[in-house]
Amino acid sequence: MIKKIIVSACLFLSIASFAQEGTSSPYSFYGIGDVRFKGTVENRSMAGLAVEQDSIHLNLENPASFANLKYTTFSLGGTYNTNTLKSSSKSEKATRTTLDYLAVGLPLGKFGLGFGLIPYSSVGYKIEALSSDAGAISRRLNGSGGLNKAFLGLGYKIAPNFTIGADVQYNFGKIETSSLEFVTGVPIGTRELNNADLSGVNFNIGTMYQTKIGKKLNFYSSVNYTLESTLTSNNSRNISTVMFNSSFDVQIVDLLDEQKNAKDLKLPSKLSIGAGIGESRKWLLGAQVVMGSTGDLVNSYNGMNNVSYENSMKYSVGGYYIPNYNSFSSYAKRIVYRGGLKFDKTGLMVNSESINDIGVTLGLGFPITGAFSNVNVGFELGKKGTTSSNLIQENYANISVGFSLNDKWFVKRKFN
Repeated sequence: MIKKIIVSACLFLSIASFAQEGTSSPYSFYGIGDVRFKGTVENRSMAGLAVEQDSIHLNLENPASFANLKYTTFSLGGTYNTNTLKSSSKSEKATRTTLDYLAVGLPLGKFGLGFGLIPYSSVGYKIEALSSDAGAISRRLNGSGGLNKAFLGLGYKIAPNFTIGADVQYNFGKIETSSLEFVTGVPIGTRELNNADLSGVNFNIGTMYQTKIGKKLNFYSSVNYTLESTLTSNNSRNISTVMFNSSFDVQIVDLLDEQKNAKDLKLPSKLSIGAGIGESRKWLLGAQVVMGSTGDLVNSYNGMNNVSYENSMKYSVGGYYIPNYNSFSSYAKRIVYRGGLKFDKTGLMVNSESINDIGVTLGLGFPITGAFSNVNVGFELGKKGTTSSNLIQENYANISVGFSLNDKWFVKRKFN
């Protein structure tokens, strides 16, 4: 049954990853859009912490974790997002529902194989700068699309407490933007359409180590490095004079020749270092730091003088608690309770202001009785950006749901 679910979900997510508009942030105008969290609901509920060598949950950040799997694991997750966008004078609300990941992990003795599809970044903004003054210039900006990652990774268990791994990621996607500029009161303007087809390959390597530091206490650690890579963007630009009505339905009056060019972007390198202590199947407390280089993600259509980039940095503290994982009398004691705090310096600077993301996360893991599978629910509240320097502050709330389904494959049955 799980095999049928995996095939159906892979086809569905492959289609949906192109169609979904995964963000409502005006900051997704820059670079290749908002970079999404790369991980499962379980890790997201702990502010991104992913240091434990888990045998029934996938760790999508570190490929070394695949070697620890004991069952074939299928993971699927999505998020419902509400976002309040605030300036110094007004606010607007937006909602989005997205598919976040689909992945499969296969235990192969000392090896572990993982593959799947993850939306890496999302573009989704609608910005209006409309003036009521006659003769003033007004603008309407729209953008959609993003970058996806299909990955294939392999982990190897060097020793019972030490694993290494690597994965290759194929990046692909499309970003579409539209800009309409006109003089207030005049129903004729200039429209610019940009399309960017993105593709490239990058690599990720990692290691995980754990050891006992007491009778029940364990130490966990994880190191993961993503190499800087090239992302090729094949761009096309169409500029036209258009007529429009009050609903901004446009009719082309004059169209210039299409312009095409190719530009190589640089996806930044990232180094993730995490450590934690805890009691197996009982509790965990840890911290993680993710450091990213600047990269070069400015394309031919979205470079601006008031925008610059810096090294990114993310700090996370999180953990979980299970009252009694093998309790027969109380289901509530088998529930996993998760939580975390994060501070993310995104690397984007607008009007000399760093765009930071601060949030708190909570989560619950509900075991499925009679199986190792579970359903996970995560909650996240946070703030991104600022109202200073004429910028936008985003106050967001996320509700995420993930499924971690486990089964034994490649086992010859004695009875049909």
